Amino acid sequence: MTLDRRTFILSASSALLASSVPLNALAKTAPREGGTFVINLEPEPSSFLFNSNTAGILAGQVVEGLVEYDENYKPVPALAESWEASPDGLTITFRLRRDVKWHDGRPFTSADVQYTVLEVIKKVNPRAGTAYKAVQAVDTPDAHTAVFRLSEPSPAIWAVLSSTEAAILPRHLYEGKSPLTNEWNNKLIGTGPFVFKEWQRGDYILLERNPDYWRGRPYLNRVRIKTITDPGARAAALEAGEVHYSPFSSVAPSEVSRLKQLPGLRIETGGYGIFVPQFFFDFNLDRPQFQDKRVRAAFAHAIDRQALADKVWFGLAKLATGPIPSAQAANYTSETTQYPFDLKKAEQLLDEAGLPRKADGVRLRITHHTMPYGDVFKRVGEFLKESLKQVGVEVQLVNLDLAQFHRTIFGERDFDTFSTYYAAGADPQFGVLRRYWTKTIAKGVPWSNGTGYSNPDLDKIIEASFTENDPAKRRELLVRFQKIAQDDLPSINLLELQHFSVVSSRVQGLSTFPDGYAKSFRDVWLEPRS
Repeated sequence: MTLDRRTFILSASSALLASSVPLNALAKTAPREGGTFVINLEPEPSSFLFNSNTAGILAGQVVEGLVEYDENYKPVPALAESWEASPDGLTITFRLRRDVKWHDGRPFTSADVQYTVLEVIKKVNPRAGTAYKAVQAVDTPDAHTAVFRLSEPSPAIWAVLSSTEAAILPRHLYEGKSPLTNEWNNKLIGTGPFVFKEWQRGDYILLERNPDYWRGRPYLNRVRIKTITDPGARAAALEAGEVHYSPFSSVAPSEVSRLKQLPGLRIETGGYGIFVPQFFFDFNLDRPQFQDKRVRAAFAHAIDRQALADKVWFGLAKLATGPIPSAQAANYTSETTQYPFDLKKAEQLLDEAGLPRKADGVRLRITHHTMPYGDVFKRVGEFLKESLKQVGVEVQLVNLDLAQFHRTIFGERDFDTFSTYYAAGADPQFGVLRRYWTKTIAKGVPWSNGTGYSNPDLDKIIEASFTENDPAKRRELLVRFQKIAQDDLPSINLLELQHFSVVSSRVQGLSTFPDGYAKSFRDVWLEPRS
């Protein structure tokens, strides 16, 4: 087996990757050392662990993966300086760097890789875990060699070896405790370019330059991650130069056209090439009323998705046609069951399902939990509430912080419906299939199968796609998956979102590589104030 066997996985994002280049690669001045890079993350991460997109940005400064990815999303060395795979794909050997230490001074070894893969990624990572399920053992013949033993080939594993999905954690601090609740998630020790210094909840997180970083120290002295919950204050801080970088569309889309006209700011859409956020409306299928597909279809017909894209996202979104986004072109099909905006059809389906309007005009009362990623998702909730009201469904909106959202939806399962997006990733296996696979119904694991949907026939198709190496045959499987999933409708696929970042013109060296959103800031530097 050679690395070229990954190609069919990554081709889904090829159109997005072709234009990926480092921001300001031709900067007029030489990099400048010093300064504090101030960024805003919304929402505030609940921990460093991979339980939110903002946690991924935060952790990417402190911890690292075995590899990184270049502008074409090909692996390049990081903690592993080289690797090789057996012809049958059942053994992958990583040669580790010998000059890397954890921030507490302990040496980085193959034992850390073994622990992280077997106890963290396989067990509690809802995205990368599907690619690692075939890893049955990690041998450590010496301190600088880690050998993955697979029960079957897993081509997708080559796309999830970086810190974005597979950051290596220190075994000596994590072993013996649950990785989801370990105290070190809040004061992470890593091998990366920045060292955790302080976390004032609700205010800021402070990271400092790692003077002993194995690649050489970064340009920045510090990275300060500010929490600014008010969207107006967020935009004002960017305009005033108090914040240098605000990723993940954390400024209201309605502000984009105005902000891009300001001389000290720029709007960037690069760096999200493998992210591809797919926004959807999920049902709790434990609730009897949602076990009737007619009710789910009625909800879909009641939502004017084009109006949602135009009025809330101001054109930074397009209609989804199914669970796999169009950016994953190699496996995408638009030939799926569609549910166009049709209030009469929605009313008819609800009547047929035995949910007539009562004397007060209400057919059904439900709760809806909004995605805890900023003000725009609260506006989405209001839009959905008004949409469903038109067909006699009364919605009580519930807005929680990120930690409460994780606990309520994925832990307690105390909800009727919720809306959110999942990053589709470099391949459907990471961001899409986990929404529909029975084995990703994992209580307490954020961003897993939130509906509780289980279809044994669909499971067989999903699992076959994990190991199918022939691109044409794999596409056939994934087209079948899309048709069944969209017809069963455990989840309403609403929109494909376009993320953007607001960046100060002083900032140089940010990456717009396909996974740029989660890359470290080791190459970032600040130009002097003008």
